[in-house]
Amino acid sequence: MMKKRVFAAIAALTMLLGGCAGRQTENASDNGDGLRELTVVLDWYPNALHAFLYQAEKAGYFAEEGLTVNIQPPAGVNDAMSMVAAGKADIGLYYQQDVIQARVQQDVPIKSIAAVVQTPLNIVLSLKDENITKPEDLVGKTVGYAGTELSEALIRSVMKNSGADPSDVTMVDVGFELMASMTTGNVDATIGCLVNHEVPQMEKEGFAVNYFFPDDFGVPKYYEGIFLASDEMIANEPEVLAGFLRACAKGFDDFQSNTDEVLQVLLDNQDEANFALDPEVEKQSCETLLPLMETADAPFLSQTEACWQENINWMYDEGLISEKPDVSEVMASIEF
Repeated sequence: MMKKRVFAAIAALTMLLGGCAGRQTENASDNGDGLRELTVVLDWYPNALHAFLYQAEKAGYFAEEGLTVNIQPPAGVNDAMSMVAAGKADIGLYYQQDVIQARVQQDVPIKSIAAVVQTPLNIVLSLKDENITKPEDLVGKTVGYAGTELSEALIRSVMKNSGADPSDVTMVDVGFELMASMTTGNVDATIGCLVNHEVPQMEKEGFAVNYFFPDDFGVPKYYEGIFLASDEMIANEPEVLAGFLRACAKGFDDFQSNTDEVLQVLLDNQDEANFALDPEVEKQSCETLLPLMETADAPFLSQTEACWQENINWMYDEGLISEKPDVSEVMASIEF
């Protein structure tokens, strides 16, 4: 799974938003059984990160909250954000920095309502033979990435924070062929792969790897995946969002206590035609994800103003946003 961290399609967001202000979500309806229908758009095809959602649906936790939830993968890169902003979906699972940038640059009417993973999964990944274990080891090396501003800023930031010159690293846009560009020797390392997916995938294929996390070298910790909703829904239906989050929390409790059973629920709901899951890789992914989705200091789905402020400050300093928004413009507190 390539991490689709694209600060892109802001123009598409603007087009979708046209005429949508003040309009109720198109999917806001009763399905005839007294259940409120919700459409939830994922960040990517179903994988271990989403297991708790499918468990919440199967176990009836959404129904207990008066909800029926349609979980769908995105058809386009930023559907989880653009569809929610345009009133074509109720909740999206997307990325913290993208929400900040969309709010600042285009005043897109969305906010985060919960954090799914408490720490980054994004890594600088390389084959073990390259002996790259820290930013200084990238001097004179090539780093493959998916052509995003964020990846460039991450590499630039870790190099500066380590006392190295960012210009000593050659960034190579390899699109989403991150693993292939590395295993074929086209680049020395990549940024954009995820520790819970590409690492076990490559190890299963027989590759020994090294990796490090940018947040270990001066980049602020950020949430890997957030649930977002429109300003309108947050203002008018906070109880619906709270019910959704309560059900998700129950699904996550099951994920923790009965991981294999919940993994099977995920496998039963995979998109086999577009993104077939390897049960062994997904099992390892679950083992990596669970202690990161809830920590001793941060319950599942919790988020803090401090984390949002640190990322706003970092993005501004790196030139990713033109001004600093107030935290209240990008994060909403939903009690559940």
